Amino acid sequence: MICSHVPAAVPAPNAPGCEECLATGGRWVHLRLCLTCGHVGCCDSSPGKHATKHAQTIKHPVVQSFEPGETWGWCYVDSAMLGPFPPLR
Repeated sequence: MICSHVPAAVPAPNAPGCEECLATGGRWVHLRLCLTCGHVGCCDSSPGKHATKHAQTIKHPVVQSFEPGETWGWCYVDSAMLGPFPPLR
């Protein structure tokens, strides 16, 4: 599924890992890329849950998995799984 919140172009990632975890020495389980601004945040299985916090605070609606070979995304507005997308890395 692809929703109306998916932008036309995918931004370049801002960092190689979760931006907040890298800044604080935290750890992550999996990574998500914000398709609005390129923010890289950790998943909800990670202690910081930074991807969801970013989406809720900044109001950017869609992330894509930033894990090698994964092609799915998530729309926070529609609470819907999206994809397949082209792999990011």
